[in-house]
Amino acid sequence: MPRPTTRRRDIDRAAIRTAVAAAERLTSAEIVVSISPFFLGNVGDAAERAFRRLGIARTRRRNGVLVFVVPARHQVLVLPDDEAAARIDPAIYERTAALVAAACARGEGTQGIVDAVALLAAALAVAFPFAHDDANELPDLIA
Repeated sequence: MPRPTTRRRDIDRAAIRTAVAAAERLTSAEIVVSISPFFLGNVGDAAERAFRRLGIARTRRRNGVLVFVVPARHQVLVLPDDEAAARIDPAIYERTAALVAAACARGEGTQGIVDAVALLAAALAVAFPFAHDDANELPDLIA
């Protein structure tokens, strides 16, 4: 019996976009999800490049968070910007990454990412509550 896995094409981008939009109604922080195809090389280096390319460090409050997923490798990195790193327990980011990686390994990548976004939103909402004049500084599209 083949081992379950999540492939990039199996991820439901619309469901994740909906989860990110809902999360950002709870917090002024920005959550960005990037789903990478399989590649050779260092996941950390690729995540850092995505963090810069997607402009996460350019938010006004420096409270953006990248969830970088490589489903084929069951690897996930959660990279917070400066303020998000300073005000949120690093264990939240580690737990978020582990949640998604385990879901990808079970073939449930979409649900894992949706659950991870909700987990992040709950933590970020405490440190960065939603303000009615808050602008969505980064698009909710899945990179």
